[in-house]
Amino acid sequence: MDRAIREGPIVNIDETTVQVLQEPGRADTQKSYMWVFRGGNPERPVLRYQYHPTRAGSVPLSYLEGFKGYVQTDGYNGYDALGRKPGIVMVGCWAHARRKFHDVLQAAAPQVAKRRLAAEDAIEFIRQLYRIEKEARVKECCIPELYELRQQHAKPVLEEFKRWLEEKAPLTPPGGLLGKAIGYTLNQWSRLIAYLQDGRLRPDNNLVENAIRPFVVGRKNWLFSGHPRGAAASAFLYSLIETAKANGLKPYLYMRHLFDQLPLAKTEEHYRNLLPPYMNASCLNPVAA
Repeated sequence: MDRAIREGPIVNIDETTVQVLQEPGRADTQKSYMWVFRGGNPERPVLRYQYHPTRAGSVPLSYLEGFKGYVQTDGYNGYDALGRKPGIVMVGCWAHARRKFHDVLQAAAPQVAKRRLAAEDAIEFIRQLYRIEKEARVKECCIPELYELRQQHAKPVLEEFKRWLEEKAPLTPPGGLLGKAIGYTLNQWSRLIAYLQDGRLRPDNNLVENAIRPFVVGRKNWLFSGHPRGAAASAFLYSLIETAKANGLKPYLYMRHLFDQLPLAKTEEHYRNLLPPYMNASCLNPVAA
């Protein structure tokens, strides 16, 4: 699975906190992290969860050793070292940029909200970008067609949006919510517009964020891992189940099939063929509960 991710053209990364007990040299109250890497063949994606005691940039740097292609993340500066690696193009996330402007609207007092706010203008620019993406889906554009559509329609919107941001920045207190939203968007600009380079890219990192959500929901119930080995084991299980879901396999049927066939596997090819990206849903026969 790791090899498949590194051989693909695009890797999406995200991370979230997890509490792990009995970590050597660390208090039980310290935060650890579950990292998620999504990549491989875009038609047959792989999701790899990894537990690490740290959020340091050394984690993705080590995991993607030798990788060349696009890496899509949020604006966390721990990813900056990846952007300095030859052959890697960093891609930003418009969903994160939009969220910061949305926070401005959420914080606005009711009397202020009655008039048009600058954050609404920013969100409208971003909304236009997503209308173009929706149009492409409706038209069922192929990758080259999507690239051309973005060049013709998204690029002018982005150019106008950047001019708007540069005009607003000197007039906006940098410490306020709007100032932070504008600053974030301008600082991330080269990454935010990178999705124009390739029709296989998306304007946001939602694919991997959607994959981390089941872990976040589960964490509210089980609260912590009792040992680093348990955290690592859960990472393997999440990797298999979420990769199965991403490839259109029903997790229950997939796990039944896996447990049935795993004792019979003898070679690396046998093991490989049991992984979700290399399986066909027709191989999983429904079984009685």
